[in-house]
Amino acid sequence: MSSAQRVSLCESGFDTAFYADFGKNTDFGRTSCGSGTLDYAAARSSRPSAVMQAIHDTIKNPGKGPVLVHCMWGVHSSGALSAMALVQFCGWSEERAKAYWDKGRNGAPCSNGCDAWIDAKFDKFKVDSSLSITDAERAAICPK
Repeated sequence: MSSAQRVSLCESGFDTAFYADFGKNTDFGRTSCGSGTLDYAAARSSRPSAVMQAIHDTIKNPGKGPVLVHCMWGVHSSGALSAMALVQFCGWSEERAKAYWDKGRNGAPCSNGCDAWIDAKFDKFKVDSSLSITDAERAAICPK
């Protein structure tokens, strides 16, 4: 993500952004803008704890800006992290979340097959009970 894009996200109220599974030569760090700061960090869809923690922090502190998660193509890794968040925070079953991910990738291919790809990501994901939210918070943020 370019410096200008980070500033634009910051000015739009985002506090946290993650680049999932890529970004070897990316300039991560803090971007300041007139209205605050944006922390931009690397994330791994095979190790989702930092992303889940950031989402939890935003849920528990409504004054914080939203969390952005992106990846190179916008369908695999960011979608996997989104699906994991639906399991973690919304109580979705893993099967429902995987189906959501599959529909969202809109037919984009996966190395070694898409079922194997998403299964491998979820093999390393466990719901973290320390990141629980209230029923009211769930009702406010979760899709029906």
